[in-house]
Amino acid sequence: MLIYFYDIKTRLRDYNRVKRRFYYDLGKSRLSSYPWKTKSVLVVEDSAEGMADRFFMRYRAYVEVYKARCSSIEEIF
Repeated sequence: MLIYFYDIKTRLRDYNRVKRRFYYDLGKSRLSSYPWKTKSVLVVEDSAEGMADRFFMRYRAYVEVYKARCSSIEEIF
């Protein structure tokens, strides 16, 4: 299981445009089918690593991304 932590890093005047485009493309991609996502975290299976990496590479100039591998995740509440 992979956890992607991301944050949009751009100039203030470009922020809304980049944010709108990023979330629109994320919603249209197959990554949107993964149930665990929040505003800045996306959890995907290992088999979708290439797809997620390619998606985030398209926005590498505007988005700061970190990837972590884990074996399990537990919901607290």
